[in-house]
Amino acid sequence: MGNKFLRKLSPLFGVLLFTAALWFLHDELKGYRYHAVLHQLKTLPTYRLLLAILFTSLGYLALIGYDFLALCYVNHPLRYGKIAMAGFIGYAFSNNVGISMLAAIRYRLYSSWGLSPVDITKVVAFCGLAFWLGIFAVGGILFLFEPFEFPPIIHFRFASLPYLGILFLVFIIGYLLFSALKRKPVKFFRWELSIPSLRFSFSSIAVACLDLVLNGSVLYVLLPPVEGLSYQMFMGIFVLSQIAGLASQIPGGLGIVETVIIFFLSPILPVSAILGSLLAFRAIYYLLPMCLAAALLGIHEFLQKKEAFKLFAHVFGQWAPEIVPNVLSFTTFIGGATLLLSGSAPAEKTRMLWIKDIIPLPIMEISHFFGSLAGILLLIQAWSLQRRLDAAYPLAVALFIAGIVFSLLKGFDYEEAIILAIMLGALLPSRRHFYRKTSLINEPFTLRWIVGIIFVILCSVWLGFFAYKHVEYSEELWWHFSLLGDAPRTLRASVGVGVLLFSFAVLKLLGPVFKMPQITFKADPGTVLSAVNSSRDTYANLALLGDKSFLFSDNAKAFIMYAINGRSWVAFRDPVGPENEKSELIWKFCTMCDRHGGWPVFYEVNQRNLHVYIDLGLTLFKLGEEARVSLAGFSLEGKARKGLRHTNYRVEKEGNMFELVPAHRVPLLLPEFKIISDTWLAKKNITEKGFCTGFFDADYLKNFPAGVIRKNGKIVAFVNVWQGAEKEELSLDLMRYLPDATDGVMEYLFIQLMLLGKQEGYQWFNLGMAPLSGLEEHALSPLWNRLGALVFRHGEHFFNFQGLRQYKEKFEPEWEPKYLASPGGLKLPRILTDTALLISRGTKRVVSA
Repeated sequence: MGNKFLRKLSPLFGVLLFTAALWFLHDELKGYRYHAVLHQLKTLPTYRLLLAILFTSLGYLALIGYDFLALCYVNHPLRYGKIAMAGFIGYAFSNNVGISMLAAIRYRLYSSWGLSPVDITKVVAFCGLAFWLGIFAVGGILFLFEPFEFPPIIHFRFASLPYLGILFLVFIIGYLLFSALKRKPVKFFRWELSIPSLRFSFSSIAVACLDLVLNGSVLYVLLPPVEGLSYQMFMGIFVLSQIAGLASQIPGGLGIVETVIIFFLSPILPVSAILGSLLAFRAIYYLLPMCLAAALLGIHEFLQKKEAFKLFAHVFGQWAPEIVPNVLSFTTFIGGATLLLSGSAPAEKTRMLWIKDIIPLPIMEISHFFGSLAGILLLIQAWSLQRRLDAAYPLAVALFIAGIVFSLLKGFDYEEAIILAIMLGALLPSRRHFYRKTSLINEPFTLRWIVGIIFVILCSVWLGFFAYKHVEYSEELWWHFSLLGDAPRTLRASVGVGVLLFSFAVLKLLGPVFKMPQITFKADPGTVLSAVNSSRDTYANLALLGDKSFLFSDNAKAFIMYAINGRSWVAFRDPVGPENEKSELIWKFCTMCDRHGGWPVFYEVNQRNLHVYIDLGLTLFKLGEEARVSLAGFSLEGKARKGLRHTNYRVEKEGNMFELVPAHRVPLLLPEFKIISDTWLAKKNITEKGFCTGFFDADYLKNFPAGVIRKNGKIVAFVNVWQGAEKEELSLDLMRYLPDATDGVMEYLFIQLMLLGKQEGYQWFNLGMAPLSGLEEHALSPLWNRLGALVFRHGEHFFNFQGLRQYKEKFEPEWEPKYLASPGGLKLPRILTDTALLISRGTKRVVSA
């Protein structure tokens, strides 16, 4: 409860910290005007801009070095091309969004390239440790040998920076000694972490130092040269700003890095010059790579089906669909922020004078106003794109087009129009990623997304106050329309944005709001039974077992059946119901889990909906394969079916007869079934399972017809028979027989049910799962697959994995893979344990309303 509260409080703390940074910047800039900052930005020498771009390029190459070393550390090297492309796109977005984006991209890519969750965790830990080692190494050397004084306003705990430098270097030396002397892995609870060798430690520190030096060099070459600011002194200040930015947990340290730099450099340089250089630094090191990464993804979406670009598509195709919506969501957010900030900034006077005879003043005024409205709408639409909403795509495209037109009409802001056009170009070929047909208004916003919008609005308001602080407020400003009337335009646009945002908030509160799905154990039996009877998949019948909760679609024609154990909310199979209802229901289930702090888990899902689970950021683990026999071609004729014919003949010769008992007659036979079931369980020395398989329950069994085997009039075996809608599939669930039943009686029962199903026009007979079957043991296969294949081959002492597969093979079935879709990483062992407990009925906590 406390951790959940702290997670919710963290974004609000970020808002307060960001607001404080803006207040500090406003106070430092009170003696400067907007045009002074703009002048500094425009007068940056071309050679300095080119040097900054060069250092940025080298810096991103150094960033890729983290992953290269980390993959060598876990003994899973990849081709440099893969590492470079994935690393560049990952770092380009994580530098702007935050480290969570990099971790997500790493996990999606590296898991698809054969790394286990544990190895990926080691990669993340290695890269994070390497970065901090670089901070301590560079900071320690600079603070010790090139210290600088803190301004008098700061009462630093230590007498001077050298003490902090000594502390940093002691940590580095201690780590290197530990790396050289520690040979055994370090244990954290049940996990073991191998300490990098001394060679790896030196290499990682070198890469991290190079990364930090190149990053700082980008800003240094953009600052105007001045006496009293050496490169060493600047790098010391830059290291402090990076530490502050990381500690704030604000993406990219936005506002925090700038505050620290200005705080220390303002006694040496004019604040307008510092801020102009910082803006250029943000554009070159952060925004330029991000736009290039977005363009690369857009090119991939456009060219992936072209024959000439098969190799390019192959590199991206395995993982791009998983991150493209998130990337486009972020670029859309940046596009909206660009329009809002542009609406608060004064227009270029020379351009306004140039176009005054071409574009009428009313068109300029309207374009400025609606350009800001398009900006706030893009911020809202960015969330809808991340949620893959179908309606969000055309609206975002329309808003981008409108933003481009308004940018050109309001003051010929062609730079802004080009940025928006690049973002639109990346979005246009990506229509297939947005498939959820649900209301834009109904989709819930997260606190972090709301905080992100607040960040942009605060920046926009701050920019307006800074740009027009020399303009005295009066009521006439609202109705002042002129070619160079920037302040009135910004005032009207700000109010328009506020009204639109308030209207949207009211619409969310008073309109058709998102309804938190009710957690209920007891659903209406008629509703459940109606959906089950309409399902072509026989597994839907497990909804009648009574051990699951239900989440229904809005029209109650589809549902997800699930149970809760610990933090694992385990859904059994894909949703039951019409295909067009399933993807939205999966999203709805994950939203419900997120709201309650649970982990969404989907057990034994098929291939049809894998793209939805991947879009939700879930990791797929193959569980085995399901056997289905095509009844159209099934018979006992031919050489291949000689064994089945023999079993059928032998069992019948010993006096056994098959009978299909209708459901309305099953209650009369339940006492006999109970005796057979208890005897079978006692003989096998096992207990009833549940969740993904049936158990003996009178209320459950009376819903189905039963296949029985009588020997001399006495029932010696029975199964409950599942029938799919439209005669798509026939299957069975609970199989029990007496110890003295004829050998091969269950195989005989299978044969008779298949022949009966074929006679009645059923298309398939489902033989159920073969656990761990079909897992590849290739060297490049994920660890889960290799481990599963190993257990499948050598685990016969614990479970007859290969025997079960071979038994079902005699019916010549078609095999379909089944997967577990769940969060990965260190959560996976807990999820597997929770799921196993649900199946074994060892621990059951299904929440009742």
